[in-house]
Amino acid sequence: MAFAVIETGGKQYRIGEGPAITVEKLPNAFKAGEMVIFDKVLLVDDGKTTKIGTPYIEGATVEASFVEEGKAKKVTVIRYKAKSRYFKKCGHRQPYSKVMVSKIK
Repeated sequence: MAFAVIETGGKQYRIGEGPAITVEKLPNAFKAGEMVIFDKVLLVDDGKTTKIGTPYIEGATVEASFVEEGKAKKVTVIRYKAKSRYFKKCGHRQPYSKVMVSKIK
């Protein structure tokens, strides 16, 4: 099975064709079904050969269709100092984009 490693949003993702993956929120506004092209491809493996970029592979792209945008589950952040009456509590929901990979070139 072919797979690739791409970089988007400052993170690296190992992806294969088919299943939907969640990545950091994409900078542009996309509608459901639109094509998203990832051009920062670090590695491509087709099962027989492996290409590794330095740092990226020239001409390699990954095409995906945009599925949805959303927010992850809430993470509670607590700051506490003992014996000083200091307590801060806040929550954070990280935005994400869900894409379905269609083609690795």
